[in-house]
Amino acid sequence: MNNPVDASRPPSTTPERHVRWIPLVGRPLTALLAGDLAEAREQTGLDLPEFFVSEQARRLWRYRFDQVTADPASAPWLVRAAVSEPDSAVVGYAGYHGPPDGNGMVEIGYTVVPEARRRGYARAMLGSLLVRAAEEPDVRVVRVTISPDNHASLATIKGFGFVEKGEQMDEEDGLEIIYEVPADRIPTT
Repeated sequence: MNNPVDASRPPSTTPERHVRWIPLVGRPLTALLAGDLAEAREQTGLDLPEFFVSEQARRLWRYRFDQVTADPASAPWLVRAAVSEPDSAVVGYAGYHGPPDGNGMVEIGYTVVPEARRRGYARAMLGSLLVRAAEEPDVRVVRVTISPDNHASLATIKGFGFVEKGEQMDEEDGLEIIYEVPADRIPTT
């Protein structure tokens, strides 16, 4: 399975979006894990949406908390809040599943809060994470895994040069298609 995802970006009526990142480690992560949105807001200085303490989000916070506890050096690679520019609205969270593995591979994960979906923020988040990965000397390949029926995520990766590499069964998410792009083929400007 070596099918490239269509490299031409579909025409869009959505304006190009930009995001900046706020790390969610230490006290903000602990507060989110506890479901304490007020404390997480205070710690980050952001108006984090309720979605950040949803059951879905708290599963991720638990996983990332355990990951950072086991390997504190992984923290810079993990989860961050995505803040839209120039309006400073928190539109989601994203990061890598960890630092580059022994083969130089990093996997990206991203989530857009429901009220910000279908506005181009997933593409902005993905693009920003790809650029950061390409700028890291230890990264040789970037991976995303997507359920075959997640049409929104499949559309999001179009135009970024991802190639289908196979499939896997995820304990939580079921069947996922594996897509990868070599880091040296990601434009960084």
